[in-house]
Amino acid sequence: MYKMKPVCLVLGAGAGIGGNVGKRFAQAGYHSVLCRRTDKDGLTKLVSDIERDGGSASGFLINAVEPNGIEDRVAAVEADIGPIEVVVYNLGAQIGDRALKDTTYKAFERGWRMATFGLFRVASAVCPLMEGRGSGTILVTSATAAVRGNSGQHSHAAAMGGRRMLCQTLNAEFGPKGIHVAHILIDGAVDAPDTLGKMLGAEEFKKLRETRGMDHDGLILPVKVADTYFHLAQQVRSTWTHEMDLRSFSDMAWWNNSNQIMV
Repeated sequence: MYKMKPVCLVLGAGAGIGGNVGKRFAQAGYHSVLCRRTDKDGLTKLVSDIERDGGSASGFLINAVEPNGIEDRVAAVEADIGPIEVVVYNLGAQIGDRALKDTTYKAFERGWRMATFGLFRVASAVCPLMEGRGSGTILVTSATAAVRGNSGQHSHAAAMGGRRMLCQTLNAEFGPKGIHVAHILIDGAVDAPDTLGKMLGAEEFKKLRETRGMDHDGLILPVKVADTYFHLAQQVRSTWTHEMDLRSFSDMAWWNNSNQIMV
């Protein structure tokens, strides 16, 4: 049914960046395979919205921390839907601010498994396939913590720093083989109800949107981020972008500012 369409596999397809990226690629003729850990109803609605607008998509609940969850999904997509041309790795690993004494081994390891080991696993599954076809794109959502470790961010900074370095090693090995790996640092607050909204709580998130979001353009808009991701996937190899910072015009860059919301 879907074999004639290129596939965009989104791991971490929530209501923010991941879901909007899936929509954007579907608008351009890709079949979007949307994966998330929870909220089956939200996933079903996301797929329905894409299909209502004339696109094609599939939705799957997977736990990326569980053994073989990522690998089995990649194999099933390749067998049943079509070749994966684009992977969007959008899994978060934020556990909140925790002092060292409050960061358990389990919590620290979970951040690494989601942020770094999960990317390693999906790369291990898709890179040989992409290499055989001579092309492919892996777009990796990252965070300010990848380049700056703040107090209370032991798990998140270590995990995201590892994610960034893994993108560089993957580029070193697979870039010359036609696989484009882009590390996209989201340096600011994203207008996403299922991530920042949950971290802040409904009331605080509402206040933030009213004071910095909407017409203020002070929050990063997922639908606009999706346009950037799509552009990256269409770049010709003579002008690939390998690392990018995204932030609102009103935010200072991470190297100048120690007070913005860490994501």
